[in-house]
Formats: sequence, structure tokens, C-alpha cells
Amino acid sequence: EARDRVGNDLDLPAEQLRLIEDVLAVATDVAVVLFAGSAIAMDPWIDRVPAVLHAWYPGELGGVAVAEALLGAVNPSGKLPLTFPRTALQLPAFATFPERVTSYHEGVFIGYRHFDAAAIEPLFPFGHGLSYTEFEYSGLRVRARGRGETTRVDVHFTVRNAGRRAGAEVAQLYVRDLEASVPRPPSELKGFAKVRLEPGESRAVELRLGWRDLAFFDEDAAAWMVEPGAFQVLVGGSSRDIRLRRRFRYRP
Repeated sequence: EARDRVGNDLDLPAEQLRLIEDVLAVATDVAVVLFAGSAIAMDPWIDRVPAVLHAWYPGELGGVAVAEALLGAVNPSGKLPLTFPRTALQLPAFATFPERVTSYHEGVFIGYRHFDAAAIEPLFPFGHGLSYTEFEYSGLRVRARGRGETTRVDVHFTVRNAGRRAGAEVAQLYVRDLEASVPRPPSELKGFAKVRLEPGESRAVELRLGWRDLAFFDEDAAAWMVEPGAFQVLVGGSSRDIRLRRRFRYRP
């Protein structure tokens, strides 16, 4: 955690960086497998390797799982639950890390919300994940019903496996408040669905938003609230891989 960091960096230990360099000196078809519980900086070598697999802490059968993914026995379908920065300098909290007291001034702009609001290009965005197949999105329909706290927004779209391998896609639903009177993130994750598809197969996906999904916390009123106006639904494979967009209006 805090005490095993040296300086303001997310780099691998020096001996592991040397290992990557030594392997790349004699081989080009290299897959780097990372076992770590957090984001890792990869800029010194990421552009010279064709594949990276972040295994997190996979447990007793982690070696088997990694081998099956690398050899194609299974099609990986994981998505990142956080943003991987290029360097720690992209993270606002690191400005005071590792001081005795670390200051947090991000407010609501944490994680991918910070990267989007500041127009920073991360190493890998929130929700990112590759596969041995490709997925296509189409047919987004958004229908808002009700008023005030009874508001319900039904979101429908289709995901198609456009490749030659069976696989699973985690389709993600983000929401943007287009007329907010207070600072709000450019988009926020409000729903997702994991869809398993055979090659060429398509499947309809339905997700639902409620009043709480549109709300923000009003500090003056000490309560959650939703302002009337236009919202945008964004659907895609990650926070930076948005395939479909459509607007609707909220009425109090």
C-alpha cells in the first residue's frame, strides 16, 4: 500500500523492468503477464510488446487460468474496474503523495471522471478489455416514462459477435447531464450487462435507469436531487469506447 511505494510512481520493481528488457532483446512475440492488485505504469515497454494480460491476484489455479487465456483455450472477457494512468502524475492525489498527510481535492472527479473532465488520455480507460473476437453495437432506443422520483428510463440495444470466436462482452451504460447547474462528471457508469455470444450471434440487451441514477447530492439542501433538462445515454465497451448515443429529457 502506501509504504511499499518508492517516490511518486507506479512502475514495476527495477529487476522486473530489467527482465522485460532482457526478454525483448532476444524475442519479439512476447506477452507480459502482470500479477498485481492495482494499476501498473507500462510506458517504458508497452509499445514494444504485442500483448499484456493483467491477472490481478488469481489464486491457487491462477497459472492454469492464465495459460488457458494465452493459449486460446478460453476467450478472455474481463474489463478494467479502474483507470490505468500512464504515470502517477496523471492522478491528482499523487501531488501530495507520499507525504504524512495526503490531500484529496478531486470532489466528484475521481477515477475515470477525473480523466474525462480534464481531457487526459490514460494508458487504459475504465471498463477497457480486449477479446479474441469483435463486438458490434446497434439499435439504441431510449424511452423515458413518469415524472420526478417515479421516473423510469428504459434502454434497449443489440450486441453482435462479429468475429470467429465465441466470447463475452460487458456492455456498459453511461449517463451525462447536459444541462447541470453544478459541476458534474462528463459521464458516469449507471449499468452494465455481460452478454455471451457465439460467432455471428446477436442479442438484445435491456437496461433500466431510475431517478437515483440521474441525481446528484446538493450540498446546500443536504439531499439528492435531479434538475430538469436533457440527459444523454451512452453505450459502449468502455468509458472511452462509446458506440451509441441518444438523448432524453427529465421532467420533475
